[in-house]
Amino acid sequence: MHNFKLEIEYDGSAYHGWQVQNKTKASAHYQPKRTIQYVLEQVLRKLLQENIKLIVAGRTDSGVHALSQVANFKSSTSMPLQRLRWALNCLLPEDVKITRISKVDPGFNSRFCAKSKLYRYSILNRKYSSPLLASRVYFFHHPLDLGAMRKEAKVLLGRHNFKSFQAAELRYRNPMRTIKSIRIIKDKDLLHIDIEADSFLYNMVRNIAGTLLEIGRGRFLKGSMRKILEARNRKLAGPALPAKGLCLVKVRY
Repeated sequence: MHNFKLEIEYDGSAYHGWQVQNKTKASAHYQPKRTIQYVLEQVLRKLLQENIKLIVAGRTDSGVHALSQVANFKSSTSMPLQRLRWALNCLLPEDVKITRISKVDPGFNSRFCAKSKLYRYSILNRKYSSPLLASRVYFFHHPLDLGAMRKEAKVLLGRHNFKSFQAAELRYRNPMRTIKSIRIIKDKDLLHIDIEADSFLYNMVRNIAGTLLEIGRGRFLKGSMRKILEARNRKLAGPALPAKGLCLVKVRY
């Protein structure tokens, strides 16, 4: 039995997130929602004629994209790696593709072996939206003070209680996380907020991005980020920005 590591690129616009939705007792004629995991596992099972179960580095939400998601699975197949990747990509839809496949140690687990993940939130900051980028960025037409945003963002570096940036309905989870880097990058009309952390709380990046926008447009004053972080109160932070602007860029091992 071999352990295979997949690196996956996908546009999450048409999917209900990564994770397969479990069947409920009340749904006798249950039709599984279209998720990335469901599509990949169906293709793997068809190709390899095995009951494949994927382990993923991080479960992305509905509408979130990935440049390099990582998953692994066990299989007895002896198919050459390049042929396996080619066959999978022929069967997969156009918005989900395998960029790399490799054999790894039997003990490798894409979730528990991950040391950090890098997410990017992308914002189109100009006076008009873009039809071509509409499903991949958040459009925001107000002018932004990038200097203020970058200065306030530095407060989040290191290990903190991120309860203020955790989805309100999931407050029971341990909110301690370590942000290793946070960068705000300007590329013409595009603004990218790159955050790398050991792990993330539900909606954490989208909540931080929303707070930074409020700082950038002047609604939150100087020193607001530290006060919000220390208050551990979700109501004080900015709004959760739409999922379409979020992309999992890299998983580091």
